Amino acid sequence: MTPIKERKADHIDICLNERIEPGYCYWDDIRLMHNALPEVNADEIDMSAEVFGKKLDFPFIVTAITGGFPGAEKINGNIAEACSELRIGMGVGSERAGAAGIEQRSYSVVKEYDVPLVIGNIGAPQLVPQRSKDRFSPEDVGRAKDLVGADIMAVHLNFLQEVIQPEGDTNAKGCFDGIRELARTYPIIVKETGAGISWEVASRLKGTGILGIDIAGMGGTSFSAVELYRAMAAGDMQRTNMGESFFDWGIPSPVSLLEADVGLPRIASGGILDGIHVASSIAMGACCAGAAHAVLREATESSGAVIEKLTLIREELRAAMLLTGSANIRQLSSARYVILGQTKEWLEGTEWTQKNI
Repeated sequence: MTPIKERKADHIDICLNERIEPGYCYWDDIRLMHNALPEVNADEIDMSAEVFGKKLDFPFIVTAITGGFPGAEKINGNIAEACSELRIGMGVGSERAGAAGIEQRSYSVVKEYDVPLVIGNIGAPQLVPQRSKDRFSPEDVGRAKDLVGADIMAVHLNFLQEVIQPEGDTNAKGCFDGIRELARTYPIIVKETGAGISWEVASRLKGTGILGIDIAGMGGTSFSAVELYRAMAAGDMQRTNMGESFFDWGIPSPVSLLEADVGLPRIASGGILDGIHVASSIAMGACCAGAAHAVLREATESSGAVIEKLTLIREELRAAMLLTGSANIRQLSSARYVILGQTKEWLEGTEWTQKNI
């Protein structure tokens, strides 16, 4: 395989077989207030939500996982079939490989299914020159959009990964202008990849014309950890040690969700594991929740396995809505909650409380 195909395959193998998540679940720090007399019929609960102009049967997106190597076609096909069946959103992995003509069907397979919201994916590092690599032009981004039939494009911010990755693209200068330029031509959101987005960054992004933010905070897959294992296998001790040092670098997902409240729709991802986490994120202000690693193993098996896992998440969300007295997503967004544990400590240790008084 080519180096880029090998890297994509390595990422999936590591995510399936190694410890890549911090040992603390920040979403478990969010406790919804129980309603002992909900006056809601669970069978009549309306879980539908409009996300970026598309109606989803429940507020969930299987966020970007992969593409660009032979095994990715099966993974993306299984996810696309499940998302079409359950009427929820789907993101694809970085389309840098596909835009270069590598394993394009591993991405385009998504177009064979009627997924109600498809989110394409390019990296912010590709919007500026990187060493000997040229920047993506708006035309390149358009081809990436067409490759998957995307309704919206995500520009991912993954500089934590890039700085640990031996072949990483570490020039971040000019990315802000690149995002702003792109948002003039295409419907764009910006997403992190596991380290979260702060109030300062969200505030800057608001003025670019983007449509929303996927906060993708710390607590889910750590791409520092993923690159750590690749460096270890290559005998690169400097990168291995750096990966260990930055294993749990970032802003916890619930903290980032609150930090990034600047008036744009927010997708809550990063460590979302179940329907209670989804409900908590909606109560905290997210327009929907997203997860990738939570369905990765199932996606390597079959679409049926993905459907089974996502159906469980949906029914857990329904139960949480009943137990908070929420007949619809609007009511869930006003549900009371308590913040405990390390998430509370994070918020007390930042200026978030002062900014939001």
